[in-house]
Amino acid sequence: MKKEICTISVSSNWLGDEYTFYEDHTIKRVYDNHSLNSNKTEWLEPHQISKQNKDKLIRECPEEVKEQVMHILDYP
Repeated sequence: MKKEICTISVSSNWLGDEYTFYEDHTIKRVYDNHSLNSNKTEWLEPHQISKQNKDKLIRECPEEVKEQVMHILDYP
């Protein structure tokens, strides 16, 4: 079973957008396209996440795991 590091929400308005980071360096995203198409799940590689979203994720990341998440995201 994957060991979770943290889940970070970068939701804007009423659409959900959450990223869950795991110790094996996998990233799961659960998001809503629109109100009738919600809770879609995708597994991402760091290069698939935009610089803008990486910035948001790091800003919202809990301080105690920030270094670990930055390493997974290959963040500067």
